[in-house]
Order: sequence, then C-alpha cells, then structure tokens
Amino acid sequence: MKINQNPYLSKIIVYPIKSLDGLSISQGTLLKSGALKQDRQWAIFDKHQKLINGKSNHKIYQLRATYDDNVSQVTLKHEDNKVGQTFNLTEERKEIESFLSDYFGCSVYLKENPITGFPDDSEACGPTIISQGTLETMVQWFPNISVEEIRRRFRANLEINGVSAFWEDQLFANKNEWVNFRIGDINFQGINPCQRCIVPTKDSYTGEKTENFQKQFIKKRQETLPPWVNSSQFNHFYRVSVNTKVRNLKHETPLKVGDEVKILDN
Repeated sequence: MKINQNPYLSKIIVYPIKSLDGLSISQGTLLKSGALKQDRQWAIFDKHQKLINGKSNHKIYQLRATYDDNVSQVTLKHEDNKVGQTFNLTEERKEIESFLSDYFGCSVYLKENPITGFPDDSEACGPTIISQGTLETMVQWFPNISVEEIRRRFRANLEINGVSAFWEDQLFANKNEWVNFRIGDINFQGINPCQRCIVPTKDSYTGEKTENFQKQFIKKRQETLPPWVNSSQFNHFYRVSVNTKVRNLKHETPLKVGDEVKILDN
C-alpha cells in the first residue's frame, strides 16, 4: 500500500557548476524548460569537449566552490590556494578558465546552458527528488558517513520531509509512463528511479573510495525496497532518488521550502 503521509518540500539545493559544491536555497525557480534555474547551469570541459567530473578527473573532489546568494559570483579554492579566488560567473569566464586550467593541469573551458543546464538525464531535465527519510536510512547502511555526506554524494535537488524512507519511490510507474504530482503550484512528472554512477562511492571531499559501498548499497536497497514499488524500473538496485520532467510551463515559476507535495490522479 502506498503511503501518502504529509509530504512537503524541506530543502532545495542547486549545483551551479556541474560536479562542484551545491548551494542550499529557500526559494528556487523552475524555468520554462522544466529545469531548476541555476542548477548545473555551467559545466567544465577539456579541449576535447569531454566533461570534467568525478568520473573522469579525480582532482574535482579537492576543488571547493562557494557562491553568493544570487549565484553571480563563485569563490574557488583548493589545497594549494586555501584563501580562494572570487570570480564573476558571467563577466570573468576567461579568468575562471585560467584558474581551472592551472588546477587541472590541462586546458579546460567553462560552458553555460541557461535553458536546461547540463543534467545527467537529458530526457528528464527536471530537478531530482529524494526524501529526507531516505537519506537518514542510507546513513544506517554506512555508519561512518554522515547525512550531509550522503546528501553531497547523491546530489538530489529537492528533499521531501513529513514522509517515511523511500516515499519518493511511488513517483514513477512503468517505463515510458509517469506519475503526476505537484509541488506548490508546479505540476511534475516522475519518470524513473535515478541510476547511480561511481561518484557516490567516493568521499565528496577527498575522492577516497569507500570500500564495498556499491555492493552494500545494492544489498540494502533490495532488502528495503517497499513492497508497493513498481519493480519493473529496477533492472538493478543501484538506483535512488527520482528523475522528473516539468511540461508546458508558460513562465518561470517559484518553488519554495515549505511547499506542499501532492500526488495527483493519473
């Protein structure tokens, strides 16, 4: 039996530069494309147009990024530059690229996509969703990892509270189908449980691999899969959080912490 409980939006996190640190905000904006504004709006590429991320370059883990409230400025720092340097994201792109090229030891470029950003799933570019209960349950699987570290590893955009663990697993149906739900004034479509990569297996600050992380995750995820879940979407159990789409937005629409979450009749 599916559990509705009293779901509400408890946290919004954007990751302005893909693969770098996130920023927790009290109010976000959904663009007409359905993407969360300022999330993965920028991404780092090498001269071969290959994305620089935690899968392709280990040095990404030691690079820290903080942002001002408007996400107009970014401060970057690393082990050899602990004070950090602050840049305007739109006006000092060349300076950012120079800083990053020096750090990675190769020529890199900062690209911007203000319409959809650079989502992992280009077919479902809406924000990813997870419940706080899910994060807290995963911490029990890995006693030496904190909730904040689990959050940083899995990098979901929207967190839902007022519900039990894996409540979000009812936000998807069969393949090529979807579940309609609403957060505040925005109608979403839940598409599928997010397939994970090697990145969550590593410490988000050091890049050090957590021994048996993926194996333990798969075992526990299978054991705790709610009985009402549509298991057809689980060709494997290294999946958590939900990919979404937002269709037919006429204008940019706000999304606020505290907004009610409601599953709609499909």
